[in-house]
Amino acid sequence: MRVLVVEDERVLADAIATGLRREALAVDVAYDGAGALDRAGVNEYDVIVLDRDLPRVHGDDVCKQLVAQRYPARIIMLTAAGELDDRVEGLSIGADDYLAKPFAFAELIARVRALGRRAAAPLPPVLERAGVALDPARREVTRDGRVVELTRKEFAVLEVLLSADGAVVSSEQLLEKAWDEHIDPFTNVVRVTMMTLRKKLGDPPVIETVPGVGYRL
Repeated sequence: MRVLVVEDERVLADAIATGLRREALAVDVAYDGAGALDRAGVNEYDVIVLDRDLPRVHGDDVCKQLVAQRYPARIIMLTAAGELDDRVEGLSIGADDYLAKPFAFAELIARVRALGRRAAAPLPPVLERAGVALDPARREVTRDGRVVELTRKEFAVLEVLLSADGAVVSSEQLLEKAWDEHIDPFTNVVRVTMMTLRKKLGDPPVIETVPGVGYRL
């Protein structure tokens, strides 16, 4: 899942991004509304965590523009304006969820994951295929009942493959969903990650390479 965090308080923005990355999510950060619109114009996000009181372009206007463009991401407003009227106003302009500051990070994670499930076709709580089971909430992977220890990036790649439900996923799609905007598109990081993931999942191999197209589980 790929997330955009839009928050002008840089320390808070970076802390949220770090926490989300620890949950195996790909995260980009924008520190103002104009930067958010620029990134949304280039990248496809599943969820946008959006502060309301932003410089350059107000968060409400960012939300309105994205909704008008039918941008596919789900939007959660994360703001200090947490009164009932504020929540109603935020939801009325197109936000999908609203969380007031201060907040419990565990709740933010739960809400981001819930919105991520709504951003695409509905997915079951635990993804399973070919004996491999992935539980996003528990950050747990098993194969035929055996626990498989994965790095955050390996977990993210496996989640994308399982979410495809047997369809081929290209390297470009994996870069889009499992890495952030700072990754070099010409790097061999996908191939290397796939090698280590296959090794950890064990035999017989369950991840197939489709030459010139991508990968399939």
